[in-house]
Amino acid sequence: MSWQHRFESITGSSVAGGRKLAGGDLGGATLVDLADGRQMVAKSGPLVEREGEMLRAIARTGAPAPEVIHAERELLVMEYVEADGVKDWLSLADAMARLHAPRDELYGWDADYAFGKVTIPNARGDNWPAFWAENRLLCHAWHIDSSIARRLEQLAKRLPDLLPTYPTHSLLHGDLWGGNILFHRGEVAALIDPACYVGHREVDVAMLTLFDHPPHEFFEALHLEDGWRERLPIYRLWPLLVHLRLFGDGYRNSVTSALHTLGV
Repeated sequence: MSWQHRFESITGSSVAGGRKLAGGDLGGATLVDLADGRQMVAKSGPLVEREGEMLRAIARTGAPAPEVIHAERELLVMEYVEADGVKDWLSLADAMARLHAPRDELYGWDADYAFGKVTIPNARGDNWPAFWAENRLLCHAWHIDSSIARRLEQLAKRLPDLLPTYPTHSLLHGDLWGGNILFHRGEVAALIDPACYVGHREVDVAMLTLFDHPPHEFFEALHLEDGWRERLPIYRLWPLLVHLRLFGDGYRNSVTSALHTLGV
């Protein structure tokens, strides 16, 4: 059965048209116009079923996420969420509070994920510094320059002194940058393109502030634990390493600068 026929079978309407939606460097989604007037979003690929599970997990927290209509056999169909880009940072703080509510789960996720060719290992564990060392830092060692890998190993040994051992277990979006937050009329309409796992909520703050610059009131509304600013460079290092592997040496200086800031 063709992609279009599958889509029509799922939605109960014929396809009238469609266009690619603007997205990141790792592939986007298609906005599909249906003959009955509805619009839906479709994505295809080997990991979209896992993405559908993550979106449903976000929605169960009460944080906004697109409704998942279908997530099987490499096809994800979601509701289309309108966005106009008018931001309200306090609305985002409220959405993150719901997303990050305490959970009774081990750190990690039940399946690995990936950004393009870069695997995101998610093996469950009960020690947060150990999880971060193994699954977010040392996992890159075989794929990058040996001098950077040695510095990552030095940092990994210090993590028990730099990160809390048992921070509150929270569901993380996992790739929370501005492009994955849909705002409409000053409210967060949806969090999209997740890479979810359970971990320390400061990870999402670190990712958000890597490229965006929320106001002081946003951080006040989050009620973060003491020392959060000092921990952000550790958490920002992971997306920088991912960017280094995906996009090349243009990110090398950012990685080495982050390591220097952390004293290795």
